[in-house]
Amino acid sequence: MPYLDVNGARLHYTDDGSGTEAVVFSHGLLLSGAMFADQIAHLKDRYRCIAYDHRGQGGSEVTADGYDIETLTADAEALIEALGVVPCHFVGLSMGGFVGLRIAIRRPELLRSLTLIDTSADPEPSENLPRYKMLNFIARYFGLSVVSAKVMPIVFGRSYLNDPARAAERNAWRKLIIANDRIGITRAVKGVIHRKGVSEEIKGIETPTLIIVGEEDVATVPDKSVRMQAAISTSRLVRVPRAGHSSTIEEPHAVNQALAAFLKGD
Repeated sequence: MPYLDVNGARLHYTDDGSGTEAVVFSHGLLLSGAMFADQIAHLKDRYRCIAYDHRGQGGSEVTADGYDIETLTADAEALIEALGVVPCHFVGLSMGGFVGLRIAIRRPELLRSLTLIDTSADPEPSENLPRYKMLNFIARYFGLSVVSAKVMPIVFGRSYLNDPARAAERNAWRKLIIANDRIGITRAVKGVIHRKGVSEEIKGIETPTLIIVGEEDVATVPDKSVRMQAAISTSRLVRVPRAGHSSTIEEPHAVNQALAAFLKGD
C-alpha cells in the first residue's frame, strides 16, 4: 500500500487509473477512501484516481495532533503537490468537503474543479455538540462498537438502513467504522465538531463546483447544500433520492452519473 509523508503525517492513499487529469477523493469522518470505490471504478479508465485517508483514520498514521480542519487542509494541499497532480479535480465528502472548500478559498490554483458531497460551509450546529461529545467519549473509552448503533443512522440514510437486500453490505461498513483506531478517530471527531464555518468566504470561490446531497442526509441536511449553491456562483446542485450522508455508497449510480458528466464538462 502506498504511503506519503506530508505535513508531519504519514498518509495512506490509493492511486488507480490513468489519464491526463487526476481526481483526488477526500473521505468523510469515520470512514476512509474506500467509500469512493464505486466512483473510482467508474472513472479510472479516463482519469488518474487518488483516494487518501485523513490522519488518524483508515490506513493513515495516528498523529499526536493536527486534527483541526485547517491542518487537514494543509495535508491535502501537500499531498496534491507531492503527487504532481496540480491542478486536480477534488472530490470531498462531508469532512473531505470541509477540506475542499478551504482549498478552493485559499489555494484555488491547485484545483481544476471541486465536487462537494453531503457537506456544509457552516460550523457544527450547537445543538449537535452535546450528543456528539457524549458519543465521542464513549467511543474513546469503551470502543466504537458500543456506539455503532447510534452512529449508523447519522452516517447512512433510512432507505439504505432499511433495505434487507443490503444487510451484508451495511455490516461490512459497520465493521470498517468499528475498526478505526479509537484514539485517532476521537481526535478526528473533535476536529470536525469544533471547526469554524466558512459560509462568508465561499462567495469568492470561482472554481467550477458540483454540489451533491442525499435527500435523506440528517448530518448535513439538504438545505445546507442549497445555501452553498446560492453562494457559489460557479456551482450546480444535484439532489440524490434515497441517499443519506454517504451517498457515494448508498446510491453510487446516481453519484457516478452526476460526477462523470460534471468532470466531462456537460
